[in-house]
Amino acid sequence: MSDYIWGRNPILETLHSVRKVKRILLAEGSKREGSALTAIIQEAQQRHIPVDMVPRARLDQMSKGAVHQGCLAIVTEREYASTDDILALAERRGEPPFLLLLDSIQDVNNLGSLLRTAEAAGVHGVILPEHRAAEVNATVVKTSAGATEHILIARETNLTRTIDYLKQQNIWVVGLAGEGTTLYTQANLTGPLAIVVGNEGKGMGRLVREHCDVLVKLPMHGYINSLNAAVAGSISLYEALRQRTLTPK
Repeated sequence: MSDYIWGRNPILETLHSVRKVKRILLAEGSKREGSALTAIIQEAQQRHIPVDMVPRARLDQMSKGAVHQGCLAIVTEREYASTDDILALAERRGEPPFLLLLDSIQDVNNLGSLLRTAEAAGVHGVILPEHRAAEVNATVVKTSAGATEHILIARETNLTRTIDYLKQQNIWVVGLAGEGTTLYTQANLTGPLAIVVGNEGKGMGRLVREHCDVLVKLPMHGYINSLNAAVAGSISLYEALRQRTLTPK
């Protein structure tokens, strides 16, 4: 089975990852000099990956009208990690586990943005529910600027059971909720940690909320009483990074 990835940065990042790129298609007439396309072609040549010039209309069709920037890669189907894979990575690095759990995020742009921030903030892995949530498709890969190819992503059938398992591994589970009683800056985010971000409209589901160790909130001083899920999650991830950077290992 194969997947498609489009966009210059996502394809370049995929070429630098462990995911196999089978073929690259470039739109006829694309300018290459001094652009990311040059780097893509050079990487492909070094890895003996075929590069074909095709009519732009073919890329439009294959990407279903998405902004492909004149390039599309045919890649192997995504292989999801497991929760244990994520914990094992943290152990290999000698770091306290740092995970992001997403409860039914449905907007692909939010998902891509959160994955990009998670990778940049040093998260060891992201856990998604298998049902009623956006999948990591080509749009998510592009929105994340290719970060999806450098971070472990797991899919679990039952997020509450996964939270219980993480707690058994002595991982502190912190949920973002407007009704939380603790400011995000006042929570201890330095040790083994999993941050949970809920759905764009309803927030975390009731059971997920009840299984968290603590609910934290972001201060709101304007007329708007909530933030976009990707923005709220990103702020919290970087607060965790700040605390973990300041705390000696």
